Amino acid sequence: MSEIRITYVTITYNAAKVLKRTLDSMLEQDYPNIEHLIIDGASTDDTLKMVNDYIAQSNAAENGHQIQVTSEPDKGIYDAMNKGLRCLTGDYVCFLNAGDFLPGPDTASKIAETVNCQLPAVAYGDTNIVDDEGNFLHHRRLSPPEHLTWKSFRQGMLVCHQAFYARADFAIATPYDMQYRYSADVDWCIRVMKAAAKENVPLQNLHMVVANYTQEGQTTLHHRESLLERYRVMEHHYGRVQTLLLHCWFAVRAFLKY
Repeated sequence: MSEIRITYVTITYNAAKVLKRTLDSMLEQDYPNIEHLIIDGASTDDTLKMVNDYIAQSNAAENGHQIQVTSEPDKGIYDAMNKGLRCLTGDYVCFLNAGDFLPGPDTASKIAETVNCQLPAVAYGDTNIVDDEGNFLHHRRLSPPEHLTWKSFRQGMLVCHQAFYARADFAIATPYDMQYRYSADVDWCIRVMKAAAKENVPLQNLHMVVANYTQEGQTTLHHRESLLERYRVMEHHYGRVQTLLLHCWFAVRAFLKY
């Protein structure tokens, strides 16, 4: 069986402050069969200069990576992600945004080795949280379960978006829902897993940290709006009564901790 191709999609807009660690982590990957799509929203800072330098370094390294860049105005991050879905040619896709990065140079090769036989609908792993400088802060509070299903997200987003490798056929058939401004990633993951369940295709736990996630972001900056929108997503997938009861339990559990 030939090696799978992994597509990483990086969304950027005036991201020069944090982009270098993302590009460096991609540059150092020892796995050759990587496609890196950089979807830029017409940045006006040094983002595109950094991207051009990165392309030159990748070409000089002859690492086999294929890099494609588009830069044009968009309607927000989920519109940009949909552009990435329309362009990808890999077997699996992971959204690794500006500031986020892979834990080590062998991360992609380990993932490919794990999924190459079973070809699950989704391969998923653990996440570390880093600060704005890329320094480790802590492991992500929510951990992926051994056996993930679309119903698992009733307990919260147990798998970080950056640690969710979706098989391309499921990903492309499930574009991000543009009605959501902050939580379309949650909805997308659930719908991809629902489609996998319908086709009876398994999901696979990678049992490793596969992403370093920068804590700051749109969800953090718009925390209240994000929580309200995420509640809507859960209502849509799990029902109004069950979502209300679960959130009441979340509140009680948080109170009992203190």
